[in-house]
Formats: sequence, C-alpha cells, structure tokens
Amino acid sequence: MFSALVLDDSGGEIQAQIRQLRPDALPRAGREEVHLEVLYSSLNYKDGLAVTGRGQVIRGDYPIVPGIDLVGRVLDTAHDAFEKGDHVIGTGWQLGEVDWGGYSQQARVAGRKLVPLPDGLAPAHAMVIGTAGLTAMLSVMALDEHDVSPGDGAVVVTGASGGAGSIAVALLGALGHEVVAATGSEAAHAYLRSLGADRIVHRRTFEDGPGRPMESARWAGAIDAVGGDTLATLIAQLERHGSVASFGNAGGHELRTTVLPFILRGVNLLGIDSNTCPNDRRRTAWTRLADLLSDAHLDRIHARTIALEDLPQASEEVLAGEVQGRILVDVQGDG
Repeated sequence: MFSALVLDDSGGEIQAQIRQLRPDALPRAGREEVHLEVLYSSLNYKDGLAVTGRGQVIRGDYPIVPGIDLVGRVLDTAHDAFEKGDHVIGTGWQLGEVDWGGYSQQARVAGRKLVPLPDGLAPAHAMVIGTAGLTAMLSVMALDEHDVSPGDGAVVVTGASGGAGSIAVALLGALGHEVVAATGSEAAHAYLRSLGADRIVHRRTFEDGPGRPMESARWAGAIDAVGGDTLATLIAQLERHGSVASFGNAGGHELRTTVLPFILRGVNLLGIDSNTCPNDRRRTAWTRLADLLSDAHLDRIHARTIALEDLPQASEEVLAGEVQGRILVDVQGDG
C-alpha cells in the first residue's frame, strides 16, 4: 500500500483526499511503461488550480492524481533507456492533467515522458527546479539562440519573485547578464538581489501597456511570465533585434500590439512550451540547469518543504500569490 493525493469530482465539486492505494490501482502507461517510487514533486500554479478545482487543468477522467512534476527511482521498466534503480525526472507531457501525476508515492509513466536525473543533481533539488526551472532554462536558451548575449544590455524578467522568474534571474546572473527583476513585492528585493538581480523595477512599469507602438529601447532581451499588457510593453521597449521569451498569462491572454517593433526593429517574440518540449532539448536543458544553478541558488529558491497532506492549504497560498520561490513536496515523508 502507498499514499496518494487523489482528486475526485463529486457533482461538480472537486475533492482532494489522501488515499491508500495498491500498485494495481495505478493506470497502465503502455508498452514502454516505467514503474517508479516517487521521491519528490513540487507545487506549481497549475497544480494549485488542479488541487483546488479551479480552472480547466484536469483534462482526464476522475479520479486522478495531480502533480505535473516528479522525480523518482525506477522499480521496474519496460523502456530500454532505463534500468532498475535509475533516477528519472518527469515534467509536462500531460502528467497530472490527463495521466496520473507526481502526488503519489508510486507512479507508472511512459518511458518517453522521462529524462535521466543529471549527474550531481540531488533528487530534491531537481524538484526545487521542476517545471518552473525547466521553463526558465528553455527561455534563457531561446534568448541565447537569438543572439541575446551577456554584455549586450539589460535583460528584464517579469514575475521575478515567482518560481520560474526566480530561477530565470539566477540563470541569467550566472551567465553574466545584466539582470533587471520586475516585481510588485518590496519584500522580495533582497531575495532577488541574492539570486543575481542587478536592478529591480516595479511591475507597474509594464502593466498598463505601451503608450506608443514603439517606445524608447531599454532591453536587449526579456523573459516574461505575465503576458497581456506587460508583454505588449516589453515588445515596444526592446532594442533593435532584441527578443522576449514568453511563457505566462497571469496578466491576461490577449496581446495588444502592432507589427511596427517587428518590422522596424526586427524584434523577436519567442513562445516557450515546456509541456511538450522534445526530450532531446529537455535533456540539454536539465544538464545546463545542473551546471548553472549552485546549491546556494537552490537553497534560496527553496521556499519550504511540505507533505502530501499539506497540498490543499499550500495550493491556496500559491494561488493567492503568497509564495516566494518554490515549494518542494516530500512525497515519501511528512514534510
């Protein structure tokens, strides 16, 4: 028997309960299935929506185990890439949305949805990073591939005190960029500076949208977790041939802009999708995360550790914007 946080739909009301399950209760994952002992997961904004029953995160059948991230030890495998005892990471690929996810002490996952835990990266640190860190790394890689290099000018990160934003600040700082962190939290200033932010601006700098189709050029690059008018402002303020990597819509999913920054300054809008990112690119990203993020970075980004039974309350805190950094879920322990 093992424990899992299970969501069920009771007449349109989503209920989250810790249940004791047997391995045969786990849905099968196909011919290349990997049976895991899950060690850690994490709590993302999307997970908070799922656990509290808000939004349209769950697209599979109930009952379901949420949790879009996991790291675990292979108990048994039908996938050639892994052996018993290997440590692997699972993020995205509909884990915790369609397929049963990481809030369970055991899981069955298709091998194609897993990547090896990089050498030197502790399992707990892998989930301090999680989907948020993978998204941040993919954003930094996209900027690099579009010639946003250290020394070119300032790179601004919006939503900087959140999970992905925090890790983006740390990664950019580690690479030698001039990092500007945008946040609405004065309490986060010291935290962001400790991660590598050179300057801090208030989020209101961007959230009203641009006053003109093109404004004074301020940023060599940007990583945006907000969307909406904030993203429109960033596009209008990018320097010539600058780029913005976009992965969030906390400020709205509509984008009101013009073609002028694109055709007159040659700027680039780069969409980041960590959910279905190809595994070769995932492995590259995880290797770079392990190389660039020090234990000191990860200790600062790690907000706290919780157990499975703490997830409903912690989900409310995440949705209310009360969490700075990343929450680690100790799936096997008591937090």
